[in-house]
Amino acid sequence: MQFTQEHRELTESLKKFIEAEINPHVDEWEEAEQFPAHELFKKMGDMGFLGISKPSEYGGSGLDYSYEAVASEALGYIACGGVAMAIGVQTNMSTPALARHGSDELRRNFLAPAIKGEMVGCIGVTEAAAGSDVASLKTTARKDGDDYVINGSKMYITNGLQADWICLLANTGDGPVHKNKSLIIIPMDSPGITKHKIRKIGMMSSDTAQLFFDDVRVPQRNLIGEEGRGFIYQMQQFQEERLFAAARGPRVMEEAINETINYTRERQAFGRSILDNQVVNYRLAELQTEVEALRALTYHAVDLYVSGEDVNKLASMAKLKVGRLQREVMDSCLQYWGGQGYMWESSISRKFRDFRLTSIGGGADEVMLKVITKLMGISPD
Repeated sequence: MQFTQEHRELTESLKKFIEAEINPHVDEWEEAEQFPAHELFKKMGDMGFLGISKPSEYGGSGLDYSYEAVASEALGYIACGGVAMAIGVQTNMSTPALARHGSDELRRNFLAPAIKGEMVGCIGVTEAAAGSDVASLKTTARKDGDDYVINGSKMYITNGLQADWICLLANTGDGPVHKNKSLIIIPMDSPGITKHKIRKIGMMSSDTAQLFFDDVRVPQRNLIGEEGRGFIYQMQQFQEERLFAAARGPRVMEEAINETINYTRERQAFGRSILDNQVVNYRLAELQTEVEALRALTYHAVDLYVSGEDVNKLASMAKLKVGRLQREVMDSCLQYWGGQGYMWESSISRKFRDFRLTSIGGGADEVMLKVITKLMGISPD
């Protein structure tokens, strides 16, 4: 991936914004278990950070996905995982299908305000009995006159308590499970929607909800693209979601490694700093090497994606690698912090809790392996 001056300027602008508008408040937001999404997103929208690769006619910058990847990596400077994840839902998870396949009316009413930061979006795929197995979801959208009537529930919905609209995947027919699903935009103030807060072990500042839909009516014109193609559209969105996770990962891990270097340089044991032990400095060098390998894989996938190629296999590989490597890096670094690393307030403890999610959300490691083996032609299924 070739970096331009514009790529570097975007990184610096985001880093300055994070240092001024996000990191000073992270501890407060973590304690509250929610950050002010509308307030923060409006500031980000004013800076042009929420529509980097979105069409210019709806307020986006119209840049290629390499700029989105650079922005995703810069979000790794945020001192917690929850806020960055919520931003990623807005930019790389709930809006790609809307931007690509939505009607002009839908894009004017929902995409443009999301790009401006005037509306918060969320994505509704996961259910209690259908997480990575998207084909098994049970939520239905049945036609009644000019409306869809929605019934069902969604689980683990990031931004679900604050969102103004949800991009919902639901069964709109009774045919084959890969051809009976559609993506529908639903305003979150619609009658019949009930929200319940879910508590987590990490990502504390990101609000997460279980949502119930009881005869929720929405106009059929809120359908994204063609009916019955929702599964395909969602698989396309997953590519951007997985590239977002992979692109953000290297910066997050470098922050953990650098913080660990600084801490172990100062911490003394048996007459010398912890960092002076070869087992420690060699291990940190090894981890940094793995981070660079992940970055190269991710940039390669982004390059191909920008050129219009299907990167399902490479994006799945990068997602698998970032989840596993984050677990390895955070666990190894926490060990060198000793007892301080086990304290709730320490930065490495927060990273340890936050980024365990990467191997679960957006497709578990095992699902990534299933996708990869299928695309390699070696899966028995």
